[in-house]
Amino acid sequence: MKVLCLIPMDSDHRRLLESVDPSAEYEYVTDPKSLDAESLSGADVVIGNPDPALLKENHRLRLLQLQSAGTDGYTKEGVLPDSCTLCNASGAYGLAISEHMLAAVLMLMKKLHLYYEEQEKHAWVDHGSVTSIWNSRTLVVGLGDIGGEFAKRMHALGSRVTGIRRTVQEKPDYLEKLVQMDALDEELKEADIVAASLPSTKETLHLFNRERFARMKQGAIFVNVGRGTAVDQEALYEALESGHLGGAALDVTDPEPLPPEHPLWTAKNVIITPHISGWFHLRETYERIVRIAVENYRRLLSGEELMNRVDFSTGYRVLSARSREE
Repeated sequence: MKVLCLIPMDSDHRRLLESVDPSAEYEYVTDPKSLDAESLSGADVVIGNPDPALLKENHRLRLLQLQSAGTDGYTKEGVLPDSCTLCNASGAYGLAISEHMLAAVLMLMKKLHLYYEEQEKHAWVDHGSVTSIWNSRTLVVGLGDIGGEFAKRMHALGSRVTGIRRTVQEKPDYLEKLVQMDALDEELKEADIVAASLPSTKETLHLFNRERFARMKQGAIFVNVGRGTAVDQEALYEALESGHLGGAALDVTDPEPLPPEHPLWTAKNVIITPHISGWFHLRETYERIVRIAVENYRRLLSGEELMNRVDFSTGYRVLSARSREE
């Protein structure tokens, strides 16, 4: 058994990983960009996100444990051998990204971005009325780990939260309502805050387009932390410039990086961050990724059901009975 680890591991984390099977061979790569197909071809387990194009020569791979929640590029036919199970890191990012979302919503609601601009000019200017999370309506589109954690925080602050997900499940207490995607157009009309945390799939491509932004309430706030491809950015720019939307917070764009000349950089009331709400910026996110990887490696060797197994046809993790409990 050979395990190839592409995420940073200090001595304590290496000992934790190697304790699962002391007889296995472990290789830790400090610069994943230096990898080639030959280096990857001998691994039974890969932890991290290698270039998908380099995996085609590995016919012995049993587990690819991604460090990301997104699975872009890995579910295409021919990328992974039939022997390989693909697992993502869902469950690691909800804490960090939901707090980022909450901070951005509060910044827009309280006009803190405008006051920061005045501070840079040394100007004492009152920008007038603000809004509150209390008694607002929040629509969370994509109720996985990230969307669910954001929904919990908005509920705790007094918002009435509706969640949208692909599959029918029991409604958690922090939601006022749980619906499926076919209800999106109706729910958009009622929401003061619309938050999207969706993967990149054929079904989500430009899900938020000119017609859907027009359906949203006057002055509503739009947040996107999933994938930039879910948004028609020209339509979003128009909705912001016209004043129909009250603001937007984007941690993802299409493409990334967002070109310097793109009009969204100077749109009204928009906060743009360079896809940094997750990653390893919060130490706990990294710790959770390591714990998921080690546990899935242990389960692989013991023949148990793996956490966060990805359905290649949808790009989403499979919600088995065990994963719902976790």
